[in-house]
Amino acid sequence: MAKRRKVGNLLALAVLSAVTHRPMHPYEMASALRAWGKDQDMKIKWGSLYTVVQNLAKHGLLEAAGSTRQGGRPERTVYRITDAGREELADWVRELVSTPEPERLRFTAGLSVLAVLPPEEAARLLERRLALLEEELAGRREELARYGREVPRLFLVEGEYELAVREAETAWVRSLLGELTSGTFPGLEEWRAWHETNGTPSPPEAGEGSDTTT
Repeated sequence: MAKRRKVGNLLALAVLSAVTHRPMHPYEMASALRAWGKDQDMKIKWGSLYTVVQNLAKHGLLEAAGSTRQGGRPERTVYRITDAGREELADWVRELVSTPEPERLRFTAGLSVLAVLPPEEAARLLERRLALLEEELAGRREELARYGREVPRLFLVEGEYELAVREAETAWVRSLLGELTSGTFPGLEEWRAWHETNGTPSPPEAGEGSDTTT
């Protein structure tokens, strides 16, 4: 089970990782995180960056290390990571790497109510998703191959994982689509019949005469 963190926003994780390199003011943090593609690795709300930094400082995970001024701009506080911040960062990474947690995905939500669509429409939509997934996979493979010639693999493992997850999803969607188009999907006729009778009396449900799990 995930620990309750003093600052649990994943942006805090990214900030702590950034300032292990050197002290930074928040604008520098945002620039570095964008340059490193961290917004592709985790959901980041850039508008909350200053609040996250302030909360990290409030809880002793960051501390002010000075300030900078450029031209007529207001002074910017430069923050560095504290010993407590390093301990929190390492502990957080250990938890994220070692402990599986359920991911609430939009695709899962859609699949959970797939029965509201006729099977033919579901198949067309899955065909569209499959085409987009295959296009995305080609781009990810090319990107990894390009970066792999310049960047140590240690800094690409998250990209490898995302690629593996997408490859697994692609294979699963292709398999489901194959069952729908070949007519071998269990409960397909009941599913189709329900839509042909305008949804009367009720949609197919698991355990009530239908084999579909949706």
